[in-house]
Formats: sequence, structure tokens, C-alpha cells
Amino acid sequence: MAHIDDDPEGTVSRRDFFKTVGVSSIATSVLSVPLAGQTAGPQAYGPGDVAVRLIVNGRAQTLNIEPRVTLLDAIRDRLDLTGNKRVCDRGTCGACTMIVDGRTIYSCSTLAIDVQGKQIRTVDGLAKGDTLHPVQQAFCDVDAMMCGFCTPGFVMATVALLEKYPKPTDAQIKRELDGNVCRCGTFVGIREAAKVASGTRKAVTRG
Repeated sequence: MAHIDDDPEGTVSRRDFFKTVGVSSIATSVLSVPLAGQTAGPQAYGPGDVAVRLIVNGRAQTLNIEPRVTLLDAIRDRLDLTGNKRVCDRGTCGACTMIVDGRTIYSCSTLAIDVQGKQIRTVDGLAKGDTLHPVQQAFCDVDAMMCGFCTPGFVMATVALLEKYPKPTDAQIKRELDGNVCRCGTFVGIREAAKVASGTRKAVTRG
């Protein structure tokens, strides 16, 4: 499978990568169903609840959920961590973006059972007490938001961006945040927030 980091020219966007992964996952699921007369494959889980062990923001959590439950639903409904939002619910807008083992994922289209044992980070775990994460603070300082529905996903995508490129270029910022959509059109402010959080630009007070 092609890895987005294997594209040195940046021609594969994060949005295109997720579309490819989604199609591949569906095809794999369909082909893995045994036909009549064939020997069954790996052990199936469900249809009832099963124990799913997640590591969320550094804490181990065990949930009894159906295998079809998405990571977003498991975290919002079972762990009451509601920072990341459900908006499109089809892996398109990026509002539900979380970081799993250092990589951004759409949690609305990721099964919780598939990320067991991996390090899951949500927007709820960024702040330390009353101290905001530098990315969160930068979003506030440059007013890089409007309605706020997309903001948690953009914050998480920006955190991943800066962990990958501590001093990102304009092209890197645009490419790494390509999988997130702001329908209010605040992209200029969001990209400015990424630069402020990286220390490559000072926040300008808006009057």
C-alpha cells in the first residue's frame, strides 16, 4: 500500500490517501467473507459486545462494545471525551481527526477494535490543567476559528504537522492540513496559527 510519506513531490494529498485506504478496506472486508463450502478464515468477533482495550491520552481503557463501533463513537459515547466532533460522518471533513501512533486518522471511519494497543490522542488530552497546548493557544491568539465545529480536527492535524515538521513551510502546512475542511473559510487564520505555534511568526492582535 502506498504511504503518503513515500510521495516526495507531495502529489498525494491526505484526502486522496484516506479515500484510497477506505476503498481498500471495503474491498478487503468483502473478499474476506467465506463463500459457501469454503473454510472459514480468522475468528470473527461479534455480533454482541466484546472487550476492546484502548489507550486514550495515555490512559488504558477497557470498553465492552460491538466490533462495528467506530473510534469516534467509542470515545464520545463511552468515555465522554466529546472534544472531537461528528460532522460529515463519512471521512471527508476531518472534524473528527485524532492522532494514532503519531499519524492522523478520521475517527468516524476507524473501528475502535482496529486500534487496540495503539496510542490514541484526542483534542481533550492536549491541555495541561489550565495551560493550553501551544497549538490551541495559537488558534486563540490569531482567532483561527469561526463556528468551531472544524476546530478540534484542525488542532489535531496541526499538532501532527508540527511534530513532523517543527518549522513547516507554506507548502508543508497546506499539504498536511489538506484532509481537513473549514466551511466558514478560515484557512488563512488556521495556517497563520500553525506558523505562530511553530515560532516562525508572531501573533498579530486583531482589532
